[in-house]
Amino acid sequence: MKCRGRPKSPRRVECSPEVLYFKPRGVPLIELETVALAVEELEALRLVDLEGLLQEEAAFRMGISRRAFWDDLQSARRKVALALTTGKAIEISGGSYLNINEK
Repeated sequence: MKCRGRPKSPRRVECSPEVLYFKPRGVPLIELETVALAVEELEALRLVDLEGLLQEEAAFRMGISRRAFWDDLQSARRKVALALTTGKAIEISGGSYLNINEK
């Protein structure tokens, strides 16, 4: 099955996460459902919600359009809210990105 539209362009990411899982306390990971958060979605959250950048500035730093950035940010916020409100684990992995700080 082929995907429609243009392929997702790689996002520029400045920070690779050191921790790849977050889970509710006291529940073994094996017993939890998991929400997958892509690395570029985490970067979108970091730039806007932690660094306080405007979406236009954050999109520029990631090398994508404001619309693509908005889609990534909304997806990330939805996934985090879902995990927090339903007691699911968050796994940070995958995505379409380039780490600009790797050597």
